[in-house]
Amino acid sequence: MSSSTPLPRPSAKNIVINLSAVVREKLTVCFEKIREKRAETNRFARNPNQELSNFGSFNQESVDYGGADEFGGSGDKITEWQAGWNVTNAIQGMFIVSLPFAVLHGGYWALVAMIGIAYICCYTGKILVECLYEPDANGVNTRVRDSYVAIAKECFGKRYGPKVVSTAQLIELLMTCILYIVLCGDLMIGTFPDSPIDSRSWMMISGMFLLPVAFLKNLHHVSTFSFWCTVAHLLVNFIIVAYTLACIGQWDPSEVNLSIDLDTFPISLGIIVFSYTSHIFLPTLEGNMQMPEQFNNMLDWSHLVAAIFKSGFGYLAFLTWQKSTLQVITNNLPTVWKSLVNVILVLKAVLSFPLPYYAAVELLEKIFFPKRKHPELIWDKWGDLTNIGCMFRVIVVVVCILSAVLIPHFGILMGFIGNFTGTMLSFIWPCYFHLKLKGNSLHWKQVAFDCFIIFLGFLFAIVGIYDSGKAMVEAFAIGLPF
Repeated sequence: MSSSTPLPRPSAKNIVINLSAVVREKLTVCFEKIREKRAETNRFARNPNQELSNFGSFNQESVDYGGADEFGGSGDKITEWQAGWNVTNAIQGMFIVSLPFAVLHGGYWALVAMIGIAYICCYTGKILVECLYEPDANGVNTRVRDSYVAIAKECFGKRYGPKVVSTAQLIELLMTCILYIVLCGDLMIGTFPDSPIDSRSWMMISGMFLLPVAFLKNLHHVSTFSFWCTVAHLLVNFIIVAYTLACIGQWDPSEVNLSIDLDTFPISLGIIVFSYTSHIFLPTLEGNMQMPEQFNNMLDWSHLVAAIFKSGFGYLAFLTWQKSTLQVITNNLPTVWKSLVNVILVLKAVLSFPLPYYAAVELLEKIFFPKRKHPELIWDKWGDLTNIGCMFRVIVVVVCILSAVLIPHFGILMGFIGNFTGTMLSFIWPCYFHLKLKGNSLHWKQVAFDCFIIFLGFLFAIVGIYDSGKAMVEAFAIGLPF
């Protein structure tokens, strides 16, 4: 019997090498597919309207200046509640501590203004988003514009419209970012008046905690900050309202004025008007909602809650301190409570910073680094920030910090410029756009209401610019603060 020749057995080393090669090849293919899916998801999230237009369900107009979306890369879709946190963050901002001072100067008319202006800003927010839509051939409303800039391009023309609105947006957003840093310094110096650290040093310290904000990539993350900002806001309200209720025995409603003092009421009106401005964010928030049809409902409840909170808070706090009410109500609190509330307000300012910063930096990227010319300069193909993108965003944070530290009387300067940009963005332009794009289909009563709001916007702007200009002249006459 002839014996068969045994087959050669591969060595263990060869088995390991071959097995490793197979595993490496499979893993490479797997990771490549994951990256492709991730890139596709990020591409859709960064510009969902453009991706939908590839399937014929969205008719998007390209925007040459200012980009297709003020916020750029939007990341994951957000819920109605997350959108509400962002709006609440914007309209329940740091102005809350000045509302009792508004009641001091405006009396019951200030309380009426807190409710009336909430209604007007809610209305102008809705009509602004309405201008993003046009009926298609079947009469179904279709989103044909995707940003404030796109609406301006349609109404003001391709040459000047995007530039005018983008400039106003940038001024409003960057000044808001800088103001939060200024407030951090002022609040900390009020909390630790005997500390060797001065106000500008506190601004620098606060700015260090803001540097990580430069690496936020989508609205989902920003919404998380807005949620905790709302928690801080509620905590401040709870502490101050609890203290005022403890002092209920000294309340005197007769101290609240029924008449209007034309010399002081514009101060209250300015505080109230600019505590409700959120229109810069609304087109993008609506476009990034999982269910955009819930936008109007979200805007209703967020502004209703804001109106109730603001009017109630301002009224109760004024009743407690009456004619002794200070411009920042926390300064009326006893030392221990004042320190606690000021620290929470600093935390609230830090948590409020990401929303306007994120909007501003994305708008800057769209203006200076358009994807058409620099497709992967800021964001790579996987949807991550490049080194240049990270550097650019960090530089914007640093510029905000340095502006807060170096620009004298920044708060007054912001009031002077903000009186123009704020009223334009929140009152005048939304109504003008609405009349321009939808005028033929509007009832005469709605046309009249839009015109009335435009009139109010110009009135608020003129009065605010006059008051801020007078305050600026007085401040510089005293001298620079350093």
